[in-house]
Amino acid sequence: MIDFEPSEEQQLIVETVRQFAANEIRPVARDCEESGKLPDGVLAHAHELGLVSNALPEAQGGGGERSAVTAALVAEELAWGDLAIALAVLSPGLVALPLADFGSDAQRAEHLPRYLGESYVPGSLALVEPRFGSDPFRPAATARRDGDGFVLDGRKCLVPWQDGDDVVLVVAAEEDGGAAGFLVPRGQEGLGATPERNMGIRALPTVELGLDGVRVPASARVALDVAALVTRGRVALAAMGVGVARAAFETARDYAKEREAFGAPIATKQAIAFKLADMAIEIDAARLLAWEAAWRLDRGEDALREATLAYDQVRRVALQAADGAVQVLGGHGYIRDYLPEMHLRNARGFAAFEALALT
Repeated sequence: MIDFEPSEEQQLIVETVRQFAANEIRPVARDCEESGKLPDGVLAHAHELGLVSNALPEAQGGGGERSAVTAALVAEELAWGDLAIALAVLSPGLVALPLADFGSDAQRAEHLPRYLGESYVPGSLALVEPRFGSDPFRPAATARRDGDGFVLDGRKCLVPWQDGDDVVLVVAAEEDGGAAGFLVPRGQEGLGATPERNMGIRALPTVELGLDGVRVPASARVALDVAALVTRGRVALAAMGVGVARAAFETARDYAKEREAFGAPIATKQAIAFKLADMAIEIDAARLLAWEAAWRLDRGEDALREATLAYDQVRRVALQAADGAVQVLGGHGYIRDYLPEMHLRNARGFAAFEALALT
């Protein structure tokens, strides 16, 4: 029997993250969006909470408490605060979690400690490609054997690129038709990073990577299971989409209760009430899909189908909820002084996101 009732420990974690999102993320989200800069103090506090390190192996100094359901609960609350900051908070996991799952002992010993230190260190994963029909399972970027190393060529986009780390995990196709990850130093010859100007998540710096004959040693290869990586990415993004949708719904609901027209709150008008009810129903249903996929991961089952269904549904629900919030607020919904226009731009991005966060 499936039981999604959070444990006492999970409820405590959710409440802690919810307060963190309400008290520290929400107040700075708009300024960060306008300035295109992340809040260093908020990221430092998030690191102190151990939102990523608690999932890393105890052998390397982590908490050893990996749970996809818990990670989904955390991701929703963070994205309810702000999507760009949430992605930044969880970005260390883009490198640390794949290394924990698939890295060699030497790779874990070399790279994991920096994500477990006293200071926040971001992570970068290069998976999405700037081409029509980009397929994470069949990357166009290639890794060719050359002597005692590999030579990487190709293009990647939507790669988080914060200051503070010196490596990016690049997913590329190998000559046998499979795919693997490669730890590439940011300053490596042949690696170019062009800043992107995105419609949403403007506080999070992302780049388009160019790999032109980038040479790495054999020790840089990570034997990734791309399907597992994509599955965990889709669960995380589905949970974040629910957070964005919930934030949009709550903004619209609260506004509708306060805004009066013809002597009564607009929430009492049938058209508005029905729209809000439909939004709430769709958000709850999407959340359950994300939780089911996370639950299967925690049971050690293949959850790619469930994760894909959840993410496909959330892409639609988040966009509809954000657009519905703009409609409920009327003219105010189109003004940058209010959150719905930002929620709408962020929600639109879920159609292109892939593995920007992991559970």
